[in-house]
Amino acid sequence: MTLDQIKQAIENNERVFWSNLAYEVIRDSIGQYLIICNLNDWCIGLTWLDGVTMNGDESEFFIHP
Repeated sequence: MTLDQIKQAIENNERVFWSNLAYEVIRDSIGQYLIICNLNDWCIGLTWLDGVTMNGDESEFFIHP
């Protein structure tokens, strides 16, 4: 998924994951897109500080019902 596809899916209330179901992409209360580990609450930004380069390959992101 592209960055725009991920953001659109989250806006559409779809659940987006990275690599496996332990890593969910969320939008927090101040509008940041984060990848959060559901096993230990560790998180990183969806993108680097440039706001474009994703922390993961596009092919590793997916929507799960």
